[in-house]
Amino acid sequence: MMEDMPHMSAVPALRRAAETSRRYADRRPVSSRTVDALTALSCFGLMLLDVPGLAEADNSLGRVSATLVLGAGAATLLLRRRLPWVPYLVALVFLGWLQDLTLVQFALYSLGRFRGRTAAVAATLGYIAMAYALFSTPLWPTHKGDSLSDFLSLVVPIGVLASGVGIAAHRQDLLRELDVRRAEAAALQAVQQERTSVARDVHDLVGRELTVLAVRAEVLAVRARREEQGDDFEELAETARRAHRMLNEIIVRRADERTATPGFEGLPALAEEGERMGSPVELSIDDQARRVSPLRQTAVYRVVQECLTNAAKHAPGEKVSVRIGVEGPRLRIEVRNPLAEEGPALRKPVSSGTGTLSMRERVESMGGTLTAGARDGSYCVRALLPAGL
Repeated sequence: MMEDMPHMSAVPALRRAAETSRRYADRRPVSSRTVDALTALSCFGLMLLDVPGLAEADNSLGRVSATLVLGAGAATLLLRRRLPWVPYLVALVFLGWLQDLTLVQFALYSLGRFRGRTAAVAATLGYIAMAYALFSTPLWPTHKGDSLSDFLSLVVPIGVLASGVGIAAHRQDLLRELDVRRAEAAALQAVQQERTSVARDVHDLVGRELTVLAVRAEVLAVRARREEQGDDFEELAETARRAHRMLNEIIVRRADERTATPGFEGLPALAEEGERMGSPVELSIDDQARRVSPLRQTAVYRVVQECLTNAAKHAPGEKVSVRIGVEGPRLRIEVRNPLAEEGPALRKPVSSGTGTLSMRERVESMGGTLTAGARDGSYCVRALLPAGL
């Protein structure tokens, strides 16, 4: 039976084609249509091996007509993502008419890959039932002299293997999609947390200034009570209190025990912490930079904090340089550390990959820009913020 059906060798070829398909699918420049076209061409190339046998068989097909029929059947694989049942039904027709088992392998794989386990199992059972019916009748060319063991050892494994590989690929697709969703959720969460942190800093700093403004206006109102400006000062105090209430309602307030984000005064403590973690820190802050607003100072603190954490994880023991200065209208922050040498003994630290997103979100929320990446043998993070001086 194996000698009469050379297309049985397509079983290992199906596995190779499936692996190739997955590799192409993982590469972004290759579109799904290209992958489908390559799959159809692979199937057609394997079926061309059967053309001489089909031309000799009693099925009213010559070499040219057999090639055209097989090409049309392979072309149905272009629909394997949207309508995978179409190549499957055509494959069943080929099974009964031409005793071809190549297209059905690709069709069962496609059903398992793009419709999941339930559809693949149902299609496999339908294929086995039809093949057994044909095997049990004279319609199967090699019926005479064959036994049930031939059917169980050849036809059934072909369908089970093809659908099984498709189901496994479907599972891998779901896992990859889940990883992508988790990464997107982590990035969105990091951005949202940074926005909340910025909002809380605004609440702490702006709320404090509004409180001072309200108290000062009340004092002036008392002093000028008998003058014409008394009512104006009272109205100013009420406006400040109303703005403070609105700020409390719009922005989520911190818990009582939560302290405000430090500014430049907290950077030396960060440097000491970095040194304790094994990464010496060289900190330099221009005098002019110290005049920027507290809100900008908190942004600088957060950027430096994240950079020192990343340096301790990815380049332990390397010296970190932190430079903060003013260039024209911009506040410039630069954190640089040498790239760690790669080696088999070094293990990559666990990282969510959202630290840079958090830094960029905070900087951009204040009208600035942030770049991060390898440069001249070092990893460099540069941020530019409006100085506001």
